[in-house]
Amino acid sequence: MTYHPLILADSGFLFAYYSARDKHHQQVRRFFESCTSKLVTTPICIAEVMWLLSSDWRTQNEFLLDIAKGLYECEQLLPQDFSRIAELNATYFDLPGDFADLSLIVISERLDIAAIATLDSDFDVYRRYRKKPFERVFLPE
Repeated sequence: MTYHPLILADSGFLFAYYSARDKHHQQVRRFFESCTSKLVTTPICIAEVMWLLSSDWRTQNEFLLDIAKGLYECEQLLPQDFSRIAELNATYFDLPGDFADLSLIVISERLDIAAIATLDSDFDVYRRYRKKPFERVFLPE
């Protein structure tokens, strides 16, 4: 794995880490064990992970406490980010571009982070700055 100081963390990737029943759980755990980069996500992704983990409040709390300990950096959306999200929503209407994904694209552009840990193939289609691909740092085996 190439070293990146900052890596975006997508909801599905985070869910796979916390859900032992996810088919990618072991692979994602191995990724976390070797990752020395700072993982960055958004409040929208956090809300999505909480919803995906809704059947297990203990695991939800484990996730929340990891955020509180700084395991992930939660980058807030700024008012101007919503204009860009609206633009991306129109561009990727046929995927459909979900709000969590679009929030990560906006953060990637604002903070200039190309690397992403994701299980979502839509990130093979999404483009940063309208033309640059993401660099997926985790691919399921």
